[in-house]
Amino acid sequence: MVPFVFVVGAVVWQLALAGHTAWQCAQAARAAARAEVVGKDGESAARSLLPDYLETGLEVDAQSDGGARVTVLMPMLAHRWSTSIPVSATASLGAER
Repeated sequence: MVPFVFVVGAVVWQLALAGHTAWQCAQAARAAARAEVVGKDGESAARSLLPDYLETGLEVDAQSDGGARVTVLMPMLAHRWSTSIPVSATASLGAER
């Protein structure tokens, strides 16, 4: 019974980390999009909002519509370990007119 409880706890924790990673990635994408629209460095803006453990494997792609796509690697059970599973978010404020 006890091993089953640990497995369920690990799965629940991993799902919580996945949700947190997606939320953090979306925040970073919005910051990068805002920075790109005003002519600043989107990657620096995204990096400034992400915790250190999510900066490993960070990719920020500026898009032609004034937006940004941020991709990070999902942590696994502990913030020190990361998986090869990418989590991406895209934000756009629209092209300048």
